[in-house]
Amino acid sequence: MRKQLVLTLVLAVFALAAAACGADEEATPTAAGTETAAAPDPCAKDQLILKTSGQLTIATDNPAFPPWFQDAEGAPWDPTTEPTKQGYEGAVAYAVANELGFSDDEVKWVVVPFDNVFKPGPKDFDFDINQVSYSPERDQALDFSDSYYDVEQAVVTLKSSKFAKATSLGDLKDAKLGAQLGTTSYDAIVATIQPSKDPNVYSTNNDAIRALKNGNIDGIVVDYPTSLYVTAVQVPNATAVGRLPAEGQEYFGLVFEEGNPLRDCVNQAIANLREAGTLDEAAQKWIEGSAPPVLE
Repeated sequence: MRKQLVLTLVLAVFALAAAACGADEEATPTAAGTETAAAPDPCAKDQLILKTSGQLTIATDNPAFPPWFQDAEGAPWDPTTEPTKQGYEGAVAYAVANELGFSDDEVKWVVVPFDNVFKPGPKDFDFDINQVSYSPERDQALDFSDSYYDVEQAVVTLKSSKFAKATSLGDLKDAKLGAQLGTTSYDAIVATIQPSKDPNVYSTNNDAIRALKNGNIDGIVVDYPTSLYVTAVQVPNATAVGRLPAEGQEYFGLVFEEGNPLRDCVNQAIANLREAGTLDEAAQKWIEGSAPPVLE
């Protein structure tokens, strides 16, 4: 009887052990399923790391000029007023926002002067769009997106200027030129044109244009699309003499605070827009004109 009882107990222990093993075996697929479940998409709208949850905060300068931004009447745009999708950068900004999943109403504009973009420290925007050219030096303190516009520089003079008929860089050797402080336009004067006279530097593009109108300088250097607005509206008696040869591919990128993971998602959005032809269509619509020759 005692032997029978012991045998019964042993069998019971084995049965419990087998049941436990069976339970473990049944749990394994669930655990494996958990491990292989798809991770959240870091570029999904609800996964984005933003300055304000559920809102895309975009910065630019004030005023913002055509052909980059404009109001409903075609005049320069004040970002503190009603939002606008007019102009190339206006169209691009909202196209990127929509690609990320934001409606137009979920876009908030803030004003950041051009020079302030490069100041160190935290930013109060998710990205800035303001004709900021990529350079390795700037990339030390900021993060840049991939190109949303490949850019050329152009020389603008008054039609009455002796430099208006320049056909080469050598023809501009004795010109007194000017550009906005901190821009690649200034760098292009120094590195590419290399005039005999030191160029004038201005706090804003408006100041440089005013100096041109007043005859304080012989010409200004701006990106080619901006030259279209300068010669058509701001200084109608001015002309774009020519474009400058590229010393390497210059491009405009959206600007992010250093290390902002949003950049990777925006790069994917830009790639999608480029593949869909959206960027080309916007350039065709907003950046028009017969390009002047390249000065060699």
